[in-house]
Parts: sequence; C-alpha cells; structure tokens
Amino acid sequence: MNIQLAKSAGFCFGAKRAVDMVYSLLAQGKRAVTLGQLLHNPQLVAELEGRGVKPVQSPGEAPPGHVLVLRSHGVTAQVEEEIARLGLETADATCPFVKKIHNLAEQAGREGRVFILFGDPEHPEVQGAVSHCKGPRFVCRDRKELEELLESRPELRFEPVAAAAQTTFHRFQWQNCSESLKKLCTNAAIFDTICNATAKRQKEALELARRCHRMVVIGGRNSSNTAKLRDICAEQCKTYLIEKASDLPRAEEFFAAEESSAADGRHAFSAGLSVGITAGASTPASIIKEVLDTMAEVNNTEQNFEEMLEESLKSMNTDEKVHGVVVGISPTEVYVDVGRKQAGFIPVAELSNDPSAKPEDIVKMGDEMELLIMKTNDQEGTIMLSKRRVDAMRGWDDIQAAQESGEILEGKVIEVVKGGVIVLKDAMRVFVPASQATVSRGEDLNALQGQPVRFRIIEVNRQRRRAVGSIRSVLREERKAAQEKFWEQVEEGQAFTGKVKSLTNFGAFVDLGGVDGMIHISELSWNRVKHPSEVVNVGDTVDVYIKGLDRENGKISLGYKRPEDNPWVKLENEYPIGTVCEAKIVGMTAFGAFASVIPGIDGLVHISQIADHRIDKPQDVLKVGDEVKVKITDVDLERHRVSLSIRAVLEDEQAAADAEAENAPAEEVVFSTEDSQPAEESTEE
Repeated sequence: MNIQLAKSAGFCFGAKRAVDMVYSLLAQGKRAVTLGQLLHNPQLVAELEGRGVKPVQSPGEAPPGHVLVLRSHGVTAQVEEEIARLGLETADATCPFVKKIHNLAEQAGREGRVFILFGDPEHPEVQGAVSHCKGPRFVCRDRKELEELLESRPELRFEPVAAAAQTTFHRFQWQNCSESLKKLCTNAAIFDTICNATAKRQKEALELARRCHRMVVIGGRNSSNTAKLRDICAEQCKTYLIEKASDLPRAEEFFAAEESSAADGRHAFSAGLSVGITAGASTPASIIKEVLDTMAEVNNTEQNFEEMLEESLKSMNTDEKVHGVVVGISPTEVYVDVGRKQAGFIPVAELSNDPSAKPEDIVKMGDEMELLIMKTNDQEGTIMLSKRRVDAMRGWDDIQAAQESGEILEGKVIEVVKGGVIVLKDAMRVFVPASQATVSRGEDLNALQGQPVRFRIIEVNRQRRRAVGSIRSVLREERKAAQEKFWEQVEEGQAFTGKVKSLTNFGAFVDLGGVDGMIHISELSWNRVKHPSEVVNVGDTVDVYIKGLDRENGKISLGYKRPEDNPWVKLENEYPIGTVCEAKIVGMTAFGAFASVIPGIDGLVHISQIADHRIDKPQDVLKVGDEVKVKITDVDLERHRVSLSIRAVLEDEQAAADAEAENAPAEEVVFSTEDSQPAEESTEE
C-alpha cells in the first residue's frame, strides 16, 4: 500500500508559536493557565493539563501567581479590557495573522466603514475580531449569506465597506465571496486574510485527495481548519477524520477483507491502495508520527523509527550502540561506564558538533546516554565512543520533517566557511550558502559568527548526509510582516528610534525595523552641511519622526531636526532688534559682508553699515574671520533674513563718549593771594 503525507501537515506558525510560548513559561519555572483551550486539539490540551496548564473560561478565574496565556485564536476587546482592569500578567499567543484582522476591524471603525467578516460566527477567532470594530459589522458564512445581507440592507451596497476572512476560511469560498462583493458593493476594500499556511495546506490536501483512493485527516474534531480539510478531501475521495492513531478506521473499504498471516491477526492494507494523510494546523507532530507509525506497522511495508535509526547507524560502518553512564569529565575526554570490562571514553570531537563547546557544558556526572562504538582496543582495554553521531542520526527525522513543513528552526552559527556558514541545530550541522545567509548579497558573513539565527531547511540529502538551510527566506518573511504591520499603524508625526543604514549625497537612510525611511540632507541640521556624514554615520542610532508618507510607492520621509533647536526661535527669543553682540565675518560680497550671529544664522552687514565713513568696498575694512561687534537692526522671520550694522555700534559708542564729556565738571582756576591776579598772568619784576 502507498502512503503519502502532505508536506504542510501539522502545526502552522501561529499554533507552534502558542505552544512554544507555554513550554517556555514552564521552562522558566512559571505557572500558567490558558484562556480557553490553547488549540483545538484534545490530546495537546490533555498533555498541557498533565503539566499543570489548565484552561479557564474567564480572566477572573486565573489563579493568583499564574500567567494567563491568550490563545492563538485571540480574544474579544471586552476581555482585553477586563484583563487590564484586573492587572493580570499575560502572555499573548494570538496568531499574528489574527492580529491583522483585529487591526483591520479597528481601522474600519475609525474610517466609518462597514466591516464584513467571512467565517463561522460561533468561532472564537471571529467573535474576537468583530469585537474590535466600533462601527457596524456583520459576519457571513458564505456568498449566500452575503447576498441575503445585501438584500435586507440594500444601503450597504453604496456605503464604504471593509471585508476580510477568518484565517482558516475555505479558499474557494473566499474567491466566490470576494467576487460577489466586488460586483454588489461599489465602495468595498477587500483584504485577503486567509493564513498562507492554511491556503497552502488546503491546496496540497486537494491535490493529494485527487490522486489517492482514501484520505486521512488528523486533527481535533472541533478544529475549524481541520474540518475544512476534511470537507475539501471528501469532495474527491472517501475521507476519515481522526484525532489519534487509535481512531484509524478498520472498515472493509479501508482494509482488505482477508486476515494477514501475522500472529495477532491484524488486517493489512489493501494491496495497491493509495492513502493520503494530512493534518490540521493545531495537530502536534507527535500525533502525526504516531498515525504514520501505526499505519506502517499494520501495512508492514515500512520500518519503524528505531529500525530506521539502526539501519542508518549500520550504514556508517559502525559496530553497535551501547548505553553509557558518565563517570568522569576532563577537558579533552568524557569517561563512560558501558557495562563492559573495557573503559569507555568519548573524545571531545565526538561529543558535539559545536567545536567551541566544552565537555562540562554538555554533560555532567551521572548522565545516561546512547553512544556509538567507534573503535575497540582490546590491548589497552578501551572503547572509543561517539555521542554526536547518534544525536545527528536522530536529528535527521526532525530536519526532514522541518523541510516538509517549512517550519522555522533556531540555531547558532558555529563556523564561517568558504561559500557560506554552518549553523548548529541541536546536534545537526546545517550548511547555509552565502546567498541564503543574509537579506542582501555582499554582506559580511563574519558578523554572523556565534550569533543565534532563525532559518528553514530547503534541501536534505541523507545519502550525502547534507542539510541546506536558508536564513534569508526567514529574514525576508519577517521583514515583510514587519512592513505590513508598520504600514497598518504608522502615522505622520509618529516618533521612531532607528539605525542609520546607508548614506548618499542627498540624505541618510534609516532602518525603522524592517522598513527604511530617508532623512533629506536639509532635514539633518539647522546648519548648512555639505554631506550627511557631517551629522550622522552608518550604524548610528537616531531618533526621528515621520514627516511624510507615500503609501502608494512605499516611501517615507523622516524628520531629524527638532523644532526646539531651531536657531530662528532662539534668535527671536534671545536676540531682539537692537541687541549688540559679537559676530564673526564668514563671507564677503560687493554690497556687504555676512557675519555669523549664532550657529545656523548669518546676517548681512550692508556696505553702508560697515564703517562710520564712506568706503569703496567691504575688503577695505574687513576680512573673513574677523570678530566684530554688530547691532541687530532688523529681523525678517518669514524670509529668514537678519540685518546687521557695525556703523550703528560705532555711532552709539561715539555718542556715549560725547555724552560723558558734556557731563564732566569745569576746569578749576587758581588766583594769587598777593595781588589777586590770576597766577598765570603774574609777571616777575
């Protein structure tokens, strides 16, 4: 029997993000509860309850000291308000694609648009989304309900409308609904909000169902996206919806009628029958693997996981696996008791694929592990063992699954090599070509050394034991998501902190977090600058604000100058007309000289105001660099012009000197005491 698994089966991005968030809280030693079921999968919910993470029905039920996890479907605006009022510690696991619908609903309310959401009105995602719209809103299950709505409310045909879809809405139904909306409403803004992973999963399920005799859909029976997968497949062939391996059908049309020769009497799959398998976005990989293993076991055509591992190990020309216990650790080796007369040891090179890792950071005394015998030396009584090779072989299944699902993995760059970098994911070494390592070509790969990175697997070759990854695809997706979120929320006047990305002759480009904006050179400083490098450098962190937005072309103009730093404001407040101040001559013309009053403002001293007498040219009295006293005689704030006078200062100083002389006391006259004649006129006989 031929068994085929859909590439996109299992957790979507939002589901994995939610589960990882809960596991992270538990790893930190925190206690948590979920607001409703985290995902629509009873097995996962049961597993979390077993670890103490129970669902509550309202924020008020959250026990003290517990983190309240908001599920991936999102919550209503009223619940958000209640959480804020209660002051609860929360972890928001709302899927980013669901958040996008919340934002669209809010925007529709602000813009006075009627919000129409296509989906299941009883689904928590839909209920949460429409609650964020403060204006008129409606929910339609399909095109028929849309037409009924417009018949009962004909005025909606001419009102501004914003339409979106539940993230798990049927792709083909959405096409029908959006086409009808375009025809029936003259002013409709339509947003395709179906999750990319959902659309891809539905497309693959359809293609698989068309070429298979039977389909098995794995997922929770109350899961919306799983139910839609079942409906899509059921239109093509006989389809079974199961939650776990024990639910696999044993009907005659699925299994052969005759008993197999196995001792337990289990039925075998019909010879030549092809069965396709897919799974909903909230189905854990462990359940999918359990179903696959069960079908393979019954079919008796595939080996189970342990057999595949054994076969892989044999293909490496090794002896066998042994169970060992760490009994000693040194800088170069780890000593292990393998229950034999020989002493087991693991060279540091066989401990981990990370060349920088230290033995004491990887294992500790008493650790138990599966090891591979590399070499036996009976003369010395030693066995050389390998841990990294067993770990690596076990990691192949995870890597293969990650490639098929498109899952984003996390690892660390441990080496920069010719043509790319090596990323370590658990025990697996993944090669990332230079063309896939950075957002744009030509970036320095050495900057990635030792850095944590997010990547996805794009190629796996078990025979060559080679896995190839891409950091670039993840960075571009994250950048695109950041751009979409940015444009949804950005407004003129909004302040940002960004990093200078590049400089040109006409300005500086700043990364605002996935989106670039430009500070024009005229906006960099109130003073005149010839090049942006006089003010900022690449890599600088700068505070900017949105000065202008061109949404159609995706261009952003940034402001950098602060109004409070405007020298004209300072001049108006601190240098009124009539002020005498020191100024520096910075330029000469035939009709006068320019002098710097304060940084950023130059005033003109007209030739008639340079001296208190007539001169032929400014150079007869002044030269560039001279420090002079000037009087501000006029200020034109609108035209940014300042008139200065040296002559007025000189005249004021002369006038002050004349006034001082006039106010001085008269000179005293001295007379002779003998003849009462003035002493100066007395003569000697």
